[in-house]
Amino acid sequence: MFELNKTLTYQGFTLLWEEIKDFLITLGRMGCDFCSVLKYILKLRINFKEVIEQSKRFAYDSIPISLTIVGMTSAIIAMQLAPELAKQGGADYTGMLSALVMVRELAVVMSGFAIISMVGSSFASEIASMSVTEQLNAMKVLKVDPIEFLVVPRFVAGVLFMPMIFIISATFGLICAGYVSNITADLSLLNYYTSLWHGLYVRDIFIAILKASFFGGTIALISCSCGYSTRGGAKEVGIATTKAVVWSFLAIALWDFIFASVFYL
Repeated sequence: MFELNKTLTYQGFTLLWEEIKDFLITLGRMGCDFCSVLKYILKLRINFKEVIEQSKRFAYDSIPISLTIVGMTSAIIAMQLAPELAKQGGADYTGMLSALVMVRELAVVMSGFAIISMVGSSFASEIASMSVTEQLNAMKVLKVDPIEFLVVPRFVAGVLFMPMIFIISATFGLICAGYVSNITADLSLLNYYTSLWHGLYVRDIFIAILKASFFGGTIALISCSCGYSTRGGAKEVGIATTKAVVWSFLAIALWDFIFASVFYL
């Protein structure tokens, strides 16, 4: 007798529905957590000492990996871009194009990816471990809201200090691109930096800083929310960390698309 629930099509749709349902449930939890975070921020119930502690993870611990990723990516792009422009007689435009690519997209997105890998995953695993070991329940017994004590400082640190990571990474990336252009296309650094200023616009810088703030807050919120909702044991901690990383990547891509549509379409 034919059994529908044993077919690959049925199992595929079932798996897809489970993933969609899990995503919607998690999205709802994130929305509730964001409302709680916003409530505490509006009431100025912010632990600034903890914000400073978390800002070290955003602004200090993640600097090396951010600079490495942005610097290498900008060097690779310049390595391919500068010689081609030189062949077409447009080597003097290398700096301008590098500035446009770096400031508008590359630096902030690559820095976001570095923050997700370095900071977001640690937020998720840390809070998930506290959840499965009943530390969050112990805080509630002591009349301490874990959202206020754990999530708010991380969210504020992400919003405030992600732009600083972007500024440092973008500057480093432009310097790397200049030296690579000088080596690969024999473009003088003076011409590169002169051209650079033609591609730097105050509007683009402010948009990128705003985008970086959204990225930082989103990464912190998703990571903390995934960790906060974890139940079970060590396996669930790993699953929560994976979800936080994957959904943070997707959120950054979505925010980037929204910003591009609103400001550059």
